[in-house]
Amino acid sequence: MRVLGMMSGTSADGIDVALVKISGQPPTGAGRSVRGGTSLSARLEAHYHLPYPGYIRAAILRLANGAATTTAEVSELNFLIGEEFARAAMAACKKWRVPLKAISLIGSHGQTVFHLGSPARFQGKVRIASTLQIGESSIIAERTGIPTIGDFRPADMAAGGQGAPLVPFVDYLLYRDARRGRVALNIGGIANVSVIPAGARPRDVFAFDTGPGNMVVDALVERITRGKAAYDRDARMALAGRTNQELLARLLRDPYLRKKPPKSAGREQFGTEYAARLMAWGNRHHAAPADLVRTATIFTSLSIADAFRRFIVPRAKVQELIVTGGGAHNPLLMGQLAAALPGIEIVPASTFGVSAEAKEAFAFAVLAYESYHGRANNLPSATGAAHPAVLGKLARGRTR
Repeated sequence: MRVLGMMSGTSADGIDVALVKISGQPPTGAGRSVRGGTSLSARLEAHYHLPYPGYIRAAILRLANGAATTTAEVSELNFLIGEEFARAAMAACKKWRVPLKAISLIGSHGQTVFHLGSPARFQGKVRIASTLQIGESSIIAERTGIPTIGDFRPADMAAGGQGAPLVPFVDYLLYRDARRGRVALNIGGIANVSVIPAGARPRDVFAFDTGPGNMVVDALVERITRGKAAYDRDARMALAGRTNQELLARLLRDPYLRKKPPKSAGREQFGTEYAARLMAWGNRHHAAPADLVRTATIFTSLSIADAFRRFIVPRAKVQELIVTGGGAHNPLLMGQLAAALPGIEIVPASTFGVSAEAKEAFAFAVLAYESYHGRANNLPSATGAAHPAVLGKLARGRTR
């Protein structure tokens, strides 16, 4: 199959589309799972990025940050983002000169606007965990004429998992090695790791969100520049500042860092309210804006290193670190990370045939392929689910 994988992350800067050629043996029986995708071969053929229009990105961030809204707005945005994902799929195929009829399947992560992996009290009564990804799959399937699988996270949560992280299933396929222990680190809005010990079997892989990735830094930059900049390009603002040691020590005491995996994080922990508290602290202590950005950048790298020290090094010997996501392009963050993890070689993701920018879209192509064939496509050791589960819901679209 040639499969399109589509992804928009917590930064909501746009939609990544990956064209992936996948082959593998079909399932041998109803409900039976080929664990870890070990029979699969997946090759990235192309990658495309379509930015969101400004008004859509603003609406997504407002909703994801918990601003007051209506059910009408959520419903409308669900369909509107579905249209944007369909537009991205068609624009990508046009650029690549690949006809839509050559694509067998689409896997769409959609756009997360809420994720609470651990149960919390609902109206002070029952405890419930929940997640919401919008970008209606039926719209994508109808506009493209291609069967589309979306809404991957709920099935894992129904099985007792946190619904995240899901990409470790594909990290295992890409990075497992008989002799070298590897960690796949994605620094998106949130930073997450997949730990793949040498000679690992699927049940040996473990994964979790370490804490903030680019989310806090991006929010500070947007506030400081009043929306003129969405992120700290090449760490220019951070490099112009100084690390505030008092604030850094305060940030490193965050309870999330001490919480044992499996665990997942999002804007609920490190979103606009978190950034607003940092700005308020900076105002009270007369901290320069560049100092806040630098301190938040250093905090991100040290929180990742802290996760290695607490949860990874005691369980696995690691020789290589493979970094993807926007944070891979931040020289200050990467330099601090390298200094904090001596003896671990940082390896470009492109070494393994999938670029840092395409990695997560690539992953949802593979997850969709497995779901289409009725095979479990979560790693319970990563998400905390009680058992393997087939993730994703199929929208068949119009008959071709």
